[in-house]
Amino acid sequence: MTASPEAPRWRIAEPPPAALLTRQPYYEWLIVGVTCIGAFIGQIDGSIVQLALPALTQVFDRSVDDVRWVAVTYPLTYAALLPVFSRTCEIHGRKLLYLAGFAIFAIGSLLSGFAPSLVWLVSFRIVQGIGGAMLGANSMTILVKSIASSRRAHAIGLYTTAQAIGVSAGPAVGGFLLEVLDWQWVFWVAVPFSLTAALAGWFILPRTHDLTPERRFDWMGATLLVPSLVLAIMALNQVSVWPLASTSMILVIIGAVTLFALFVWRERVAPAPLVDLALFGHRAFTAGVVGVSLSYALVFGMFFLMSFALIHGFHNSALLAGFKLAIIPVAMGVTAPLGIAAAKKFGSSVVCVSGMVLVAAAFFFLMVTATPQIYTLVTGLSSFAVFGVGLGLFMAPNNHATIDSAPASHASQAAAMLNLLRVFGSCAGVSAASSMMSWRIHEHDDIFGGRPMINAVESSLVLLVIFAVIAAGASLVRSPKPT
Repeated sequence: MTASPEAPRWRIAEPPPAALLTRQPYYEWLIVGVTCIGAFIGQIDGSIVQLALPALTQVFDRSVDDVRWVAVTYPLTYAALLPVFSRTCEIHGRKLLYLAGFAIFAIGSLLSGFAPSLVWLVSFRIVQGIGGAMLGANSMTILVKSIASSRRAHAIGLYTTAQAIGVSAGPAVGGFLLEVLDWQWVFWVAVPFSLTAALAGWFILPRTHDLTPERRFDWMGATLLVPSLVLAIMALNQVSVWPLASTSMILVIIGAVTLFALFVWRERVAPAPLVDLALFGHRAFTAGVVGVSLSYALVFGMFFLMSFALIHGFHNSALLAGFKLAIIPVAMGVTAPLGIAAAKKFGSSVVCVSGMVLVAAAFFFLMVTATPQIYTLVTGLSSFAVFGVGLGLFMAPNNHATIDSAPASHASQAAAMLNLLRVFGSCAGVSAASSMMSWRIHEHDDIFGGRPMINAVESSLVLLVIFAVIAAGASLVRSPKPT
C-alpha cells in the first residue's frame, strides 16, 4: 500500500539515530536509557515539590489550600494534555515531540525558580506540565515499540525502577537543597537532566515508522476531555475550601460529569477517536489502570502528608525529613524487579494483592505510632520501608500486566492511558489528602503544627488505606494467569 503524501514529509523531519549506535548490540538498551531519564525527571519533580510545599507556605505567606496548587497544577496539565499529544504523535511522529518535551520541561523548570509570586509559580508549572505531557505521551510507547517482546518485561521493570529512583532522589535532594541553598533549586535541579536527555535522544531515538494512516484529529473530543479533567481535579482540590452543598462545588461537579459523558459519547461515534474506548472492554486492562491510578495516589498522598507531619508535626528539618522519606522509593526501586520475577512465578494478582496488604499494614502501624512519645526513627523508617516494599511489589507487575493485556494494535493508546491514569492518580492523591488534612486542621482552630498537625495527618491516612483496599480488589479482578 502506498503511504499518503503527508507521511514521508513528517518522517524526513525526524532526524535519524546515529548509525554508529544503531549497529551496537546494546542499542535497544540505549533507547531504554533515554526513556528512563524521562521517567526519572518526571518523578523527581513530583516528589521534590511535595517536600518544598511546607517551605512555600512561608516563602509566599499563603495557606496550604493555596500552595497545594503548585503540586496539583503540573499533573493536572499533564493529564489534560496527554491524550492530545498521544494522538498527535501517532499522526506526526514521536521523536521530535519527545525531544520538544524535554526542552519545554527545562524551560518551565528554569522559569519556576525565578517566579516572583505564587501565581507566577503556578503558571510556570503549567509550562512544565505541557513538556511533561509530551514526554509522557511518548516514553512508554517508544519503549514498547523499540524493545523485543522477549525483553519487554525487563525493560518495563527498569523503567519502573527509574521512576522509583526519581521519587527516592526527590526527598533527599529536595531536603538538601532547601537546607543548604533555597527553594528555587528544587525546580532548577531538573534542567541539566532535561537538556542532557534531549541531546542524547537526538542521536539515539529511532524515527517513527508506524504512523497511523488515519490523519484526522478529534478536536471535539479534545475540547470535551481537557475541561472535564480540569473540573474533576478542581472538585477534589477544593473539597476543604468549598462546602459540598455550595453552588461552586455543585456547578464544578455537574460540569465535570456532563463534559465527560459527552466525551464518552463523542469517542463512541468519532471516526478517529482521541481515546479508543474498546480498550476498556478488556477486563484485565481496566483493572490494571485502576490499580495504576490508585498506586500513584498512594505514593503522592503519602509524600504530601508525611512532609507536613515530619516538618510541622515532629519539627524535623527539611533535610532530615527528606532523608527519612527517601526510604520509601528506595524500597520501591529495590523491590520492583523482584515483583516482576515473582509475578512470572505466582501470577500478577497474587503479587499485587500481597503488595497492597503490606501498604495497608504500614498505614496502620503509622497510625498506632503517630505520637511524639511513641514515634521514633526506627518505627518511622520501618513503616516507610514496608510501604515502599508493598508498592514495589504492586507497581511493576501491575504495569506490565496492564500493557500486556492490551491488543498489540492498541499498544500506543494503552501506554498513553497508563501514563494518563498514573498522573491523574498522583493529582487525585495530593488533592484528596490535602483536603482531608486541611479539614482536620480547621477543626483544630487552624493550629498549624505540633499535635494538631499529627492528628490531621493520622486521620488522612485512613483515606489512603481505602485506596489500598480498592487497588487490591482491582487486582483480584484480573485473571490469575502469570504474566
